[in-house]
Amino acid sequence: MASQYAGSRSKLRSDKYVRKLINKLRKGSTILDVGCGSGDPIGVQLAGAGHVVLGIDISEEMVRLAQKNCPAGQYMVGDVRSLAKEEYQVDAVVCFYTMFHIPRDEHERVIKVLASFLPRGGYLLLSMGDREWEGEHMLYGARMWSSQWGVTKNRKIVEQAGMTVELDEIDTSGGERHQVILARKK
Repeated sequence: MASQYAGSRSKLRSDKYVRKLINKLRKGSTILDVGCGSGDPIGVQLAGAGHVVLGIDISEEMVRLAQKNCPAGQYMVGDVRSLAKEEYQVDAVVCFYTMFHIPRDEHERVIKVLASFLPRGGYLLLSMGDREWEGEHMLYGARMWSSQWGVTKNRKIVEQAGMTVELDEIDTSGGERHQVILARKK
């Protein structure tokens, strides 16, 4: 499934949101890409803008693809749910198309952990589910489980993690719907 997903990932147009983040960062910033997938397009875009990219993904195959697609990045296998507070110190965290694969009752804790990686003024860019739903679905021939809150609760969770939301919109690229939030640590 990894290569199929990576091959169609460009349909989801995260690049405009990553550009918004890049415009807020000083050159050479360190960014953690949580659920980095194949490293393309996000890692490639960030590294191409002169930033240091660290990436983690639960899939060994995705990490292998990320290392190939974005050799300037540092990628490792890891589970976002196992991350500990202050485990990383970075200028920004990107977490696209990942949160809804984590049980929604853990979203608040996970986002607080991600926020703990940031200094005051650091940025969190993430996508979340646009409606409340939990269940299984097929994705590229593999059975996937998704768990998500709706837009109001998502924003509240981000704000309760000590973040000020600067952008909150629904992205419909690739025929999907995702809430995209860009927030700055207070």
